[in-house]
Amino acid sequence: MTITKRVTFIAKEEGVDMMKKLLAAMVKPSKAEDGCLFYEIVQYKENPRKFMAIETWRDEAALEGHKASAHYGVYKSSFEPYCEKKYTNELEVLG
Repeated sequence: MTITKRVTFIAKEEGVDMMKKLLAAMVKPSKAEDGCLFYEIVQYKENPRKFMAIETWRDEAALEGHKASAHYGVYKSSFEPYCEKKYTNELEVLG
């Protein structure tokens, strides 16, 4: 069963550029991972402090592999000083 998530980040005022850099660095290696079906990160035009990642993984094992990857480790250990708020929603894909 696939897993689809939406992760929303609100950057601190002074952290927007670093959040953008950290999140952008996640896209290419995440898309190359076994079990990644979809992975995109966007920045809201009307609110540049707000970013959203949408990701779909083949299964729980693929998602856990992502969380164990080196690039995820860099992001996970680096984002907090630049992020004011982060929340995750699990999504159900219809159709």
